[in-house]
Amino acid sequence: MAALPEPREVTALLKDWSCGDRQALERLMPLVYGELRKLAASYLRAERPDHTLQPTALVHEAYLRLVDQRSVSWANRAHFFGIAAQLMRRILVDHARKRHAAKRAALYRVTATPAASPSGDRDPELLSLDVALSELAKLDERQARIVELRFFAGLTVEEAAEVVGVSPATVKREWRTARAWLRREMGPS
Repeated sequence: MAALPEPREVTALLKDWSCGDRQALERLMPLVYGELRKLAASYLRAERPDHTLQPTALVHEAYLRLVDQRSVSWANRAHFFGIAAQLMRRILVDHARKRHAAKRAALYRVTATPAASPSGDRDPELLSLDVALSELAKLDERQARIVELRFFAGLTVEEAAEVVGVSPATVKREWRTARAWLRREMGPS
């Protein structure tokens, strides 16, 4: 198993990439690919068992969107993974919305019996989490950002604190508050 790259090495390549060095991106991606794939796999473990996206496809889609980021001034490794996590979340939510829309269209075509949702269908959970997180962002942008960084990006308290620019104690407090708010908003499920 290859050793994880030094955070400083990743940060240096990100800064070079921000300055327009395309070769820095080519050197960066092999260094972060494994971590991005782990992140994608952790997202997909929380999805329905028959999900059509695989971790590799999710990483590749996120990579394509990351490469298109033109105005980002990458601060460090945690910032990069925070953005990657946001992109993966958006990809999964978009995928769930399209799937949900296709199901609704099928329901309109077949009106004799209502379509039953498979027991493992987690698309509605992801969609309701996305709606709740968007509502939280309207109330408290920082709490919503901390949820994205901790839950979706899997960043530690310290890494999230660095990205958001607050103390680890503040991240812990905001994380607890945001989770409680999301639980209340999303109901018992």
